[in-house]
Amino acid sequence: QDTDPIQWRVIQRAFGGSSTVILIGDPKQAIYAFRGGDIVTYLDAADSAGDKQTLTTNWRSDGALVRRLQAVFGGTALGDPRIVVRAVEAHHQGTRLAGAPRNDPFRLRVVSRKAFGRQGTRTIAIDDLRDHIGRDLAADIGGLLAAGSAPGGATFEGRPVRAGDVAVIVEKHKDARVCFQALTEAGVPAVYTGDSDVYASDAADDWLALLDAFDQPHRPGVVRAAATTGFFGKTAEDLVAGGDALTDAIAETVRAWADNARECGVAAVLEAAQINGMGTRALGWHGGERYLTDMAHLTQLLQQAAHRDHLGLPALRDWLRRRREEGSGSVERYRRLDSDAAAVQIMTVWGSKGLQFPIVYLPFAFNRNVRDRDPILFHDGGTRCLHIGGPESADYVQVAQLGRREAAGDDSRLMYVAMTRAQSQVVAWWAPSWDEPNGGLSRLLRGRRPGDTEIADTCHPKTLTDEAAWELLREWETADGPVLEESVIAPVPGLGVAPRPEDLCVRHFHRYIDTGWRRTSYSGLVRSAQDQIGVGSEPETADLDDEVPDIALVTPASGSELPSPMANLPTGAKFGSLVHAVLETADPRAEDLEAELRAQIDRHAVWWPVEVPADELAAALIPMHDTPLGPLAGNRTLRRIGLADRLCELDFEFPLAGGDRRDREPGGPEVRLADVGRLLANHLPDGDRLRPYVDRLTDAALGGQGLRGYLNGSLDVVLRLRDGTGHRYLVADYKTNWLGDADRALTAADYSPERMTEAMLHSDYPLQALLYCVVLHRFLRWRQPGYDPAEHLGGVLYLFLRGMCGPATPVIGDHPAGVFGWRPPAALVTDLSDLLDGRRIP
Repeated sequence: QDTDPIQWRVIQRAFGGSSTVILIGDPKQAIYAFRGGDIVTYLDAADSAGDKQTLTTNWRSDGALVRRLQAVFGGTALGDPRIVVRAVEAHHQGTRLAGAPRNDPFRLRVVSRKAFGRQGTRTIAIDDLRDHIGRDLAADIGGLLAAGSAPGGATFEGRPVRAGDVAVIVEKHKDARVCFQALTEAGVPAVYTGDSDVYASDAADDWLALLDAFDQPHRPGVVRAAATTGFFGKTAEDLVAGGDALTDAIAETVRAWADNARECGVAAVLEAAQINGMGTRALGWHGGERYLTDMAHLTQLLQQAAHRDHLGLPALRDWLRRRREEGSGSVERYRRLDSDAAAVQIMTVWGSKGLQFPIVYLPFAFNRNVRDRDPILFHDGGTRCLHIGGPESADYVQVAQLGRREAAGDDSRLMYVAMTRAQSQVVAWWAPSWDEPNGGLSRLLRGRRPGDTEIADTCHPKTLTDEAAWELLREWETADGPVLEESVIAPVPGLGVAPRPEDLCVRHFHRYIDTGWRRTSYSGLVRSAQDQIGVGSEPETADLDDEVPDIALVTPASGSELPSPMANLPTGAKFGSLVHAVLETADPRAEDLEAELRAQIDRHAVWWPVEVPADELAAALIPMHDTPLGPLAGNRTLRRIGLADRLCELDFEFPLAGGDRRDREPGGPEVRLADVGRLLANHLPDGDRLRPYVDRLTDAALGGQGLRGYLNGSLDVVLRLRDGTGHRYLVADYKTNWLGDADRALTAADYSPERMTEAMLHSDYPLQALLYCVVLHRFLRWRQPGYDPAEHLGGVLYLFLRGMCGPATPVIGDHPAGVFGWRPPAALVTDLSDLLDGRRIP
């Protein structure tokens, strides 16, 4: 019912006549005409339906309330003859509200002129009515909450009524502010949830910046952005003065906080920031209390989302970004009071849509201001139009009448939405204001009599005496409509506190805590068991960071002393990240490859600034594109494998041993890395270069790592090799490791097969390679027609870029320097995939 004509046209063109389209909507709740939600579009769509089903049970409201509202709305058309309020049955019979000062399901408090010294048919100024009704509302809610806090008092579903059970629904923010002020002055906790969104606050900006830094702590620009948030409180001047040392120190804190967040949740990060002085800093700012309230609110929402949806930090960042973009009216979005508590919710009708509350107050539903200068929106032949001719145009009177009729229909639907938010009780007001004849509630109750199905666009006569109004409204009371009450402001009772229990005891914890479940990555699996130093590597992503310090390899360099093209280039994570990004986006088949590489270096150096000229780095990257990739690739070069045959940065996440399934008994068998080691021992022949890794996987340190939860990461690139009529696929991983000795120039001899094998074993790369093969296997089995692992899985290439010297690269036993190729048996990959699914392999 909120669909605009263009959206419906898209759905028709995409699916009409070719697919089954199921539309779910309620035209009685079409209240977004002001932003393009077109009720005529819904009605046209409904008319085109071949099969229509209608819900006949109200699952929200009590039977007593449904009957009262049915007496008022039943059979009426809300702005169009096709939008009729039909009778429904209530799932909840009787009423769930008990012990309140007034338990009537539909109460109408009538304001008399005598309270304002008026007589006859004189109207009361709306500002005077706002003050009166605001105080009357506060007293009524105060009495209800006082009854809820008294022993044996007001209850909803058997528990005491509390402030959060009450909603005050209005159409205008001005009315909301009046109600908020009156409730606050009466000591009733209230929160105005009308025009502020916690996801659009500065606190949300700061959380996004910090979550970005958690994901990419190796990127100085991202770290500096996080440094300027309230978490660290640094200014641009601070960052310039502190230089790289300050940025590095903040990056270390970011890494520590990220680890803490993974272990204990994001709430632990806020606690750490508070310990580091965040609260003291913020309270020194203008609006600091507002910021800290929003920060606590956002942290709670993030913590709940992470726990509820099992989100890691990158996924949590994406969740927050989506919530900012959605802009929905869910109540969680609305900013809290600076000192938050369980509070009466004040909101607009539009913000209340989709929500429900035990008790709903409608203080100003009787009043609607209609201005002649408002833009006239109307439908002409099913097309929504804006009249721009002005009062002097020939059709103005006719169009203005049509526009007023459609606006009145919108207002009738607003009235319906507001009233049907209630589960047990609706409390409304009626008063003789100037604009009362146009109000949705007035047109329902004063513009017609019980039994009439047509709702007038405005009430006639324009004014009534108090006596005449009471007489007319009593007809509705007699017809089982609202119960009338005179609006007399009562003293606000003191709100009591819930009695403390006499005996307090410690709650016993009986649940089993599953400490073996985790969301991890290749590096997460090996990090805790990394008792020996591996070979340095560029970082891949924050979740798959295989960077470890350099080591001195035992195997001596052998073969050609051909100088490495990258011998004089920097080392370190930042350089590796730059090279990685360039290779991800550069087109290897560009006509001028060097120019293409320079352009990509300039593009990515903004994020990874490295002290190396773009021309020099581009020239150094040319040879690796012309180096034969060995027998697994049919000695092709990277230059021959274009972007059409590459899948770069293939992100993955898959369940380990069932993921979220809770079918494992506490203390039952669990898949561990040692099981992977046994698979290797069963499948790898004795002569395989990586067979020694079996011992590493089955030792106590690494082999004891459990495999249950989720595994995530990213493949640098998948290469598709076209062989005749078939395809083979290779996983390739770029490495900028320095395998040479510090006291001599780097050459191709430092990247001989033996030295690369040693580097692979030292850095646990065989485990990474196996996991990547499983990822590729799972990817292809859903996408490659006639998939056969033995045919399509081509193996893995670890490309040690510093050893790849171009066409002249020395080849030792079919293996080019710098290219480590390995093709594990297809049966090993499929068995490992099954093992990671939790299936035991014989």
